[in-house]
Amino acid sequence: MEKISSPILAKPDLIAPACRAPAIGSLLAQYPAASAITVLALFPLVFPFYSLAINILLFGLFAAGYNLTFGYTGKLSFGHAAFFGSGAYGCGILISQFGMGWHVALISGVLLAGVIALVIGLLAMRTRGIYFAMVTLALAQCVYFLFFHATSLTGGDNGLRGVNVGAVNLGFVKLDLLNPLTKYYFTLVFVALAVWLLARILQSPFGAILEALRENEHRARACGVNVERTRLLSLVISGMICGLAGALNAINLSTVSIDSLSYHTSGQVMMMTLLGGMGTFFGPFIGAGMFLGIEHIVTGFTERWQLIVGVIFIVLVLFFPKGIWGTVLDWYKK
Repeated sequence: MEKISSPILAKPDLIAPACRAPAIGSLLAQYPAASAITVLALFPLVFPFYSLAINILLFGLFAAGYNLTFGYTGKLSFGHAAFFGSGAYGCGILISQFGMGWHVALISGVLLAGVIALVIGLLAMRTRGIYFAMVTLALAQCVYFLFFHATSLTGGDNGLRGVNVGAVNLGFVKLDLLNPLTKYYFTLVFVALAVWLLARILQSPFGAILEALRENEHRARACGVNVERTRLLSLVISGMICGLAGALNAINLSTVSIDSLSYHTSGQVMMMTLLGGMGTFFGPFIGAGMFLGIEHIVTGFTERWQLIVGVIFIVLVLFFPKGIWGTVLDWYKK
C-alpha cells in the first residue's frame, strides 16, 4: 500500500533538513515562531516609520491568519475581510459605545470573528474550488451590509469613532499608547502570542493533516480524516487570528472604517499572502511589508498608485512564483 508521508510531512517553511542548510537556516526552520518574533521585535529599531511599522505588523498577522486557510489548507477565500472587520467592530463597539475595558473588548472582538467564521464555514465548507471562493465572498458581503445598516452601533458609512485607548495600566507600569513605539511593542505582545500559537498548530499532527488535505484530499479522506470538520476548525482558527488583527487595528487607529469589511480588504490580504509566499510561515509578514511599503512610497507622488502597485505585483509574481519568501527558501535549499 502506497505511503502518504510525503504530502503530510512536507513543511517547507517549518521543517527543513538541517544537513542541507547552514546554521542560520536550520535555526529559522526549527524555531519559526521565535525567529519571527525576534525579527518583528527588532524591526522598529531599523525602520523609524513607527506608524507604518504597526500597520505592517497588524496586516502581517491578518495575512498569517488568511494563509492558514489559503496556503496551508488550500482553500481560496474571498471573504476574510468579514473576520478582520467583525473583530474590529466587535472590539470598537464595546469600547466606544459601552465603555468596556480594552482587554474585554479585544477578547470579544476575537470571539465575534470566530463565531462569524463558524457560521460562514458551516454554509460554505462543502463547496469546492472557485465555488468556495464565491460563496465566502457572498457571505462576507452579507456581513458587510449587516454592519453597514446597523448605523446606531457602527456609524454606517461614516465608520465607528471614539475607540480611544490612550493608556494601558498594567498595575506596575502604565503604557502610553499615544507613543508610537510603545504602541508597537504593546501590539507585538498579542501578535507574538498569535504567531506562537500558529507555529504550534502547524507543527502539530493537525497541521500535518491540513497540508495533507491541500495536497490530496481524497487520499486523506481514505485514511479516515474528517475533511469537512478539519477544514471548518481551521477556518475558525483562521478567522479568530484575523479577528485579533482587526481588533488591534481598531485600537491602533481609534476608529473602524466600514472598508475593513469590504471585498477590497479580502483582495489585499490575498495579494500580501501571494507576495510573501503562500504556505510559508514568515511569508505573510514579508508580503504585508512589501505591499504597504510600496503603497506608502507610490502614494507620495501619484494618485494612481493602484495601477503602479498592480504592475509591481505582476512583476514580482513573475520573478518570484512562490512569493518572495517562498522563492528565497527554494534558493536557500539549493
